[in-house]
Amino acid sequence: MELFRIKNDIPFMSYGRLTTAISLITFVLAVVFLVTRGLNFGVDFTGGTIMEVNYPQAANLENVRKAVDSIGLKEATVQNFGSSHDVLIRLPVKAGVSVSQLSEQVKSALVTADPKAEVRRVESVGAQVGDELYENGGLALFFVSLGIVLYLWLRFEWRFAVAAIIANMHDVVIILGFFAFFQWEFNLTVLAAILAVLGYSVNESVVVFDRVRENFRKMRKASVVQVIDNAITRTMSRTIITHTMTQTMVGSMLLFGGEVLHNFALALTIGILFGIYSSVLVACPIAMWLGVSRANLIGDVEKKDDAAKSGKKADVAEPHPSDFA
Repeated sequence: MELFRIKNDIPFMSYGRLTTAISLITFVLAVVFLVTRGLNFGVDFTGGTIMEVNYPQAANLENVRKAVDSIGLKEATVQNFGSSHDVLIRLPVKAGVSVSQLSEQVKSALVTADPKAEVRRVESVGAQVGDELYENGGLALFFVSLGIVLYLWLRFEWRFAVAAIIANMHDVVIILGFFAFFQWEFNLTVLAAILAVLGYSVNESVVVFDRVRENFRKMRKASVVQVIDNAITRTMSRTIITHTMTQTMVGSMLLFGGEVLHNFALALTIGILFGIYSSVLVACPIAMWLGVSRANLIGDVEKKDDAAKSGKKADVAEPHPSDFA
């Protein structure tokens, strides 16, 4: 399906050095923010207690923060949850205080500040469980990346596999850089969004790479640059339709999904935007600079096609004079 068709190929590869330089600068900045500021890990990874509090009227978050601070929990985070009447409080682990004691202290402070406050939910994650989730999350990210490399290596060629995984890691690091710079909470839902972005981004790379391989068979006299530019241009309509529809759904979660889905949708939004950019303007230039060519991409398939076009003469042996003796 195509909404529009571009007649002349857009010279994307002529901007390869510029786009790669921009990506490199963005990547370095993201790494710097990760090293200097670090991620603001949520209770899922650090351990702690989550409390959901309901008020009959719109909650005054400033008064709630003061009530929590009054019992020495200045590191706690307070935010609306779903509606202005519901408040979510995340409490860090406090040495020498059990979960039940901590929740009772917070409940007493909240009721003292506003007798109408109602604690509806209390959940706790131990520090040991948080460490396990942190390690398992890292392993999940590693194995997903390894699976993508192996898949692309088997389906295409190692140069495209390397280019695609560099582009995908570029997206992941930039998402993490945004979360480090703005100190948005990094929890399990954000990790799930990053894993989803990996799969989403590699799908875009596969579409472009598949068109590149097809072009190498059809455009026999074209250069590598012309082949890649044509492949990207011919898939632009599909790319715009797919990403617009996906972002529409993610945007609705971002605007109307509430606090629980906010960071999840935010990570997906960043990943979708940079996924389009990296699949076209990062992966393709890297593959080109790694030396991808018609010969190493098609290989034996091309030889078989050429043999079929020559009338399969190689399969028929020429008669020898000795056969008639």
